[in-house]
Amino acid sequence: MNKTTEDSTKLNSVAKPFLKWAGGKGQLLKAFQKFYPNELKTGQINNYYEPFIGGGAVFFDISQQYNIRSAFLYDVNEELILTYLVIQQDVYKLIEYLDVFKKKYENLNEEAQSVFYYEQRKIFNQNRIQINNSNYSDEWILRAAQIIFMNKTCFNGLFRFNLKGEFNVPMGRYKNPRILDEQNLIKTSKLLEIAEIKKADFSAVENDIRENSFVYFDPPYRPISKTSKFTSYSKNKFEDTEQLKLAELFHHLHNKGVRLMLSNSDPKNNNAEDNFFDDIYEDFQISRIPARRMINSNAAKRNAINEIVVTNYPVFIKNNCFYGKEDLNKPFYQNFV
Repeated sequence: MNKTTEDSTKLNSVAKPFLKWAGGKGQLLKAFQKFYPNELKTGQINNYYEPFIGGGAVFFDISQQYNIRSAFLYDVNEELILTYLVIQQDVYKLIEYLDVFKKKYENLNEEAQSVFYYEQRKIFNQNRIQINNSNYSDEWILRAAQIIFMNKTCFNGLFRFNLKGEFNVPMGRYKNPRILDEQNLIKTSKLLEIAEIKKADFSAVENDIRENSFVYFDPPYRPISKTSKFTSYSKNKFEDTEQLKLAELFHHLHNKGVRLMLSNSDPKNNNAEDNFFDDIYEDFQISRIPARRMINSNAAKRNAINEIVVTNYPVFIKNNCFYGKEDLNKPFYQNFV
């Protein structure tokens, strides 16, 4: 393939999430597409909402497949929202900063790369108090570049903060990390032109909701064991109390006629008697699909486990077969893999 053809292929390829994300939905998109509401596929839904944007895999998928006119993207993690806004508003300046990081990092030996990583992490954490996260400024651009740099070079691509709001992930071991993906950032900026991006918790969606809308909820997952408590991608915790508040909002929006989809961990992976989600979403359709999670430090333990998908509309899959609440124990997920 010559360079001209290669550049053309890159420009015509789809945009993909710009951050590595623990719990990201990239591997589940093929399955999730079967769960999207039919009104989205027929063009009747114009507005898309994602109150826990995270890495944004579902937004990237939907915004490039369907004719949505507006998107509303929220998250409580102010650093994450800062990065989305910089890509939306100043992507070329961001690219310049990332190019500096890339060239600097690639010209260092392994020991010096480690020193450089921890220096940047220290600077990033020291400056967090000085950054005004309420008013957009040029200072955000460097900070967004630091976030992307650390995300691409840290251990397992985690995006994790301690209770003080400090990024605390150690350096990873990568031979050629993709610190700068220029074309993808440009395409992402183009996608974000239709988006309103806010630092806000999930409850904000109720005030912003419009007619002909679809909301996808991807909250921090409920831990399926005592050793899998990865709920702190921000300094804010998300416990069962928050899960219950989210279920209440799900019911409120359902009563307004909004199409809704939610994913979470399946507690039945570890305890068949744990009906937490089956109880709080008993009025809706609960489906189970397999997923391989990549945040375990032991690769041998990254086995497929079930996740749940909750929808407030019927889901039709192969042969026009409908799976309702009476079919929850059937292994129908085989149709999706």
